[in-house]
Amino acid sequence: MSPTEVSDRIEIDDLLTRYATAVDTRDWVLFESCFTADAVIDYTASGGIKGSLPEVRRWLSEVMPVFAVTQHLVTNRSVVLNGDLATSRAYFFNPLGLPDGRGGMTVYFDGGFYNDTLVRTENGWRIAQRVEESAYSTRLNRLGVEGLRRRPT
Repeated sequence: MSPTEVSDRIEIDDLLTRYATAVDTRDWVLFESCFTADAVIDYTASGGIKGSLPEVRRWLSEVMPVFAVTQHLVTNRSVVLNGDLATSRAYFFNPLGLPDGRGGMTVYFDGGFYNDTLVRTENGWRIAQRVEESAYSTRLNRLGVEGLRRRPT
């Protein structure tokens, strides 16, 4: 890899981490800094919306405060560079805690992939398109350990 490619990969890694930090801290200015102004973001696979950056920012700013606890982890990044364009497929694991109304919390787990188209801008790498791909969700589907245990044959 050339020094530029190494630098690009580090910058993209930092971008994906900045995104997760922005969502968990509800820092919507930081969130916007992760995307191009004309970005299209699609969270429909996990029950969210698809829209422009302002539409998704507004939606997230209304939805995220419902959760008492969130932790967006973005891992296993696969990046393909092509000059000033790149694609990325990264795993996500998101524990989300909702107050249960009895002083406790119900914790849900969402997992899947962020499929991104990225572009180098004068301000660094930005996400131009994000399509979330859900692999599982305990919010949307009941998952149990019983289904994961090996059954006798």
